[in-house]
Amino acid sequence: MEFGIFIQTYVPQFRRDVDPDAEHHALMDDLAVVQAADEAGFKYVWVTEHHFLDEYSHLSANDVVLGYLAHSTSRIHLGSGIFNPLPQVNHPAKVAERVAMLDHLSDGRFEFGTGRGAGSHEILGFLPGMTDLTGTREIWEETIGEFPKMWLQDEYEGFDGKYWSLPPRKILPKPLHKPHPAMWYAAGNTSSYAMAAHKGLGVLGFSVGSLDEMGPVVEAYKAEIPNAEPIGAFVNDNVMITTAAYVAEERQAAYDAALAPHNTYLSSNVYRYHDTFPHPERIPVWPELIPDMTAEVLEMGVAAGMVCGDPDDALAACRRWEAAGADQLVFGVGTATTPQMLETIRLLGEHVIPKLDTDPVHRTTRFRQAAAAQA
Repeated sequence: MEFGIFIQTYVPQFRRDVDPDAEHHALMDDLAVVQAADEAGFKYVWVTEHHFLDEYSHLSANDVVLGYLAHSTSRIHLGSGIFNPLPQVNHPAKVAERVAMLDHLSDGRFEFGTGRGAGSHEILGFLPGMTDLTGTREIWEETIGEFPKMWLQDEYEGFDGKYWSLPPRKILPKPLHKPHPAMWYAAGNTSSYAMAAHKGLGVLGFSVGSLDEMGPVVEAYKAEIPNAEPIGAFVNDNVMITTAAYVAEERQAAYDAALAPHNTYLSSNVYRYHDTFPHPERIPVWPELIPDMTAEVLEMGVAAGMVCGDPDDALAACRRWEAAGADQLVFGVGTATTPQMLETIRLLGEHVIPKLDTDPVHRTTRFRQAAAAQA
């Protein structure tokens, strides 16, 4: 199992109340965390693209951030988690150009993740007349298969679809390493996992919250992978799962960090904006907030897969995710303070990653190189 982190530039009001430059500091701290993860042996960072989501995520221009990280890191793969390819948000030709450019700047370390947006507040900013948000899937479906053609055809043959069109044009530059970067999809339910597998896409499992939730979606994905008809030049057989992590030298210090005030505020914002997610009855409706975590709730979270405790606890928790079928385990940056996150990254790099990720080569690199050798 491989490891990664994801950044989203979380800027809650309670931090802005005490720091007028909290937005800037959050972005700079995110960059520092990525650089630390690169040095610690993490293989992936996923950089979100969100728009209009005050407090929750101020990371809108992720292509700019990824360009910076291409220069300031050396080994970690740089993933768009996501680039939104809906033509009303980002024209597909421009997305294809950015992907290829980042492939050059990172020397082949870019990972192309896509999705359809975070909910009505974000999506309706670009598609104000849409009444059924499931319609974004049809737009995405029309678009996603065109990207490999833009990279692989000397002159792209052009496209005339329901939602966008482009006459024949040379899409430049072409990716540095053949055939093209690995492709991923941010899936939210069982049918989406199976659809991604059929298209040969890896899955970004941002919405899996527990080990119990993981089983059915991974089963659906792995069952469909043998039947894949990849839209790209190779199948990216990969399931990425996200969870929280608080790791310290002493277990109690990690628990204290997880129980700090406001540590459920990010989760409240998830349900504030991601209104296309199922809304469990136990979750309050915004602006009512999820209560601060108690020791009892924390123990329930640890049982469900949260990585919290000393390095031995962290290793045991990660082994559970590996046994459940995760190909990549990713930890979010946001609720922990930056010093806490840096310590978590250091300890995972020293005590956990070397025991679970013994392949020096990235999984996606192996898929890409195999496809290039067969071409």
